[in-house]
Amino acid sequence: MSQPDGGTTMHRTDRPLGLPRWVAAVLPLVLLALIVGGFFVATPFASLDTGGEPLPDVTVTHTTLTDDETVVLHVTNNGPDPVTISQVLVDDAYWNFDVRGAGGDATLAPLESARVVLPYHWNPGWDLEFALVLSDGATVHHTLVAPSESPGLTTDLLVTMVVIGLFVGVIPVALGMLWFPFLQSMSDRWLHAILAFSAGILVFLAIDAGFEAFELGEQVPGAFEGPALVALGILGSLLAVQSVSAWRQGRADGGDARAQSGLWIAYLVALGIGLHNLAEGLAIGSSFALGRVSLGAFLVIGFMLHNVTEGPAVVAPLAHGERPPLTHFLGLGVLAGAPVILGGWLGSLAYSPTLGALFLAVGVGAILQVVWELRGMIGRRGRAGTALNLVTFLTGLIVMYVTDLFVAL
Repeated sequence: MSQPDGGTTMHRTDRPLGLPRWVAAVLPLVLLALIVGGFFVATPFASLDTGGEPLPDVTVTHTTLTDDETVVLHVTNNGPDPVTISQVLVDDAYWNFDVRGAGGDATLAPLESARVVLPYHWNPGWDLEFALVLSDGATVHHTLVAPSESPGLTTDLLVTMVVIGLFVGVIPVALGMLWFPFLQSMSDRWLHAILAFSAGILVFLAIDAGFEAFELGEQVPGAFEGPALVALGILGSLLAVQSVSAWRQGRADGGDARAQSGLWIAYLVALGIGLHNLAEGLAIGSSFALGRVSLGAFLVIGFMLHNVTEGPAVVAPLAHGERPPLTHFLGLGVLAGAPVILGGWLGSLAYSPTLGALFLAVGVGAILQVVWELRGMIGRRGRAGTALNLVTFLTGLIVMYVTDLFVAL
């Protein structure tokens, strides 16, 4: 049937093309499989093959030093063909080695990871140059800068990560939340300014974590497409948190008083900050796991100062309405700060550039969505783009930049 706009009305049918619906759904997939299979069988591009062999693609993701007589190289085969590690050079000298985790031999299947263990006496602070010689003569180079011993998996390390997580994540955020009574005494105009300040803090965290995620993504084995993984993490977490927010908005529109309160947004802010702090814990844990204890200590001090400013951001959405029970404050503090502990464990036990890049990306996406929520919260009670709000937003960015210098120095 013709429509006024020139379109036509389509009628639903139970037998498209005269076929059962399930057949119509599967038919395109079957045809695609037949076409792909035809390409493999017919090899239509064989005439274009010049006989050249693709170079192997092997990545050394990171190195661990369990004692002063052992070096472990973590390698991944990114290419479509198996590769065999024939020889290993340390500082231009051939050395004994053992490949573990590759099916009992020195051959890595496509996308397979393994550990190359070298019985080598290394000296702390002296750089090491490694070269993996593959069976086809290709070499893979890797440099270890200023090595120091990794602490390994111990009970003391796990307990230490809990203590560090409390001091880096939970306690600083809780201290920042003590500004809640002061925030309650503010007028709407100044409270909006504080919310804008919180948004500035979160935007800086998103920018900082975004750069780190893409930088870490360069260390991800090529087969896992580091930049695409980071982009997927950002977009995926943003949409996931947005779906939770949309569900909350639906309940609020239906008259649910709890969904209309600022407590929901406070929990979303805590969630976004918690995901970011998970990445902070990952950075601290991996620093200790890779033997860079001095770096880990600096990260602890820097993150403590950095995270105090996150407390007001968590409780600012609550200052307009009735004060929630104390258990909610406890829950918000744990949600925002405790992920540092989990990140520290993950970083200590299973450091991986792939995992680190993904966690950072997830944190960025969640934070961006929370910033959008804060803007909407201000907009419902006033105008978000006032001069005062813009100044405090910029102040939030600058404060986080300054406190971030304690991490970088």
